[in-house]
Amino acid sequence: MTQFVMHNSGSFPEINLQNIIKPKPVAVAGVASVIDGDTIEVHGQRIRFNGIDAPERGQYCDDANGFEYPCGRRSAEALDAFLAASKPVQCAFVTWDRYGRFVGNCTRADGASVAAWMVEHGQALDWPKYSNGAYAPQQAKAKASKLGLWAGSFQTPWDWRVQHSDDGQTTSAPVLAFGNGSSGCVIKGNISADGERIYHVPGQKYYSVTVISQAKGEKWFCSEAEAVAAGWRRSKR
Repeated sequence: MTQFVMHNSGSFPEINLQNIIKPKPVAVAGVASVIDGDTIEVHGQRIRFNGIDAPERGQYCDDANGFEYPCGRRSAEALDAFLAASKPVQCAFVTWDRYGRFVGNCTRADGASVAAWMVEHGQALDWPKYSNGAYAPQQAKAKASKLGLWAGSFQTPWDWRVQHSDDGQTTSAPVLAFGNGSSGCVIKGNISADGERIYHVPGQKYYSVTVISQAKGEKWFCSEAEAVAAGWRRSKR
């Protein structure tokens, strides 16, 4: 029997032990804190939206003019504004993911689907691996209208995570509460030992280990354009 199971194990679907160990919870409702464009927290419960994927907190994309912008932060800000317009949010449980997070379908108090709105406005993507194309119509509309991410060019969040899995940029922490404390001002303007002014953006190799000393003249910047105008150049890696 053991040999049969081992020999044929490739035909069995992957089992998420979280769904065996953890009980199915009741729906969650309350005022949400935004973690990123596809994750919120309600009453201490971390909730991942079912079927969509948004840019990660440290992810940058290119706008219509080819300039980099913090698309992860923009996505989170759009979600925060959308949820604030009709509180509270309500989330129906779908499954537990492999990290033990509640995955659910969420709606605002007025009944608007959060996931559908995010995709339709180009702030998140339909994730076929988990959605079976549920939000493909909304995505087609956003793409045709060049809304949000579709106004320029971007890497899909799932591909971005693979490339940045070792740099600490995919941890779950509030998007709007890091850097120097000012929303979005997360670019680090460092001065090297020989006096060269170099800035680092989230996702680059040395970003996490770079410490800013304002006493030395180092600065936080809110955009790459601001850093360049101040005389800093982008780190090569």
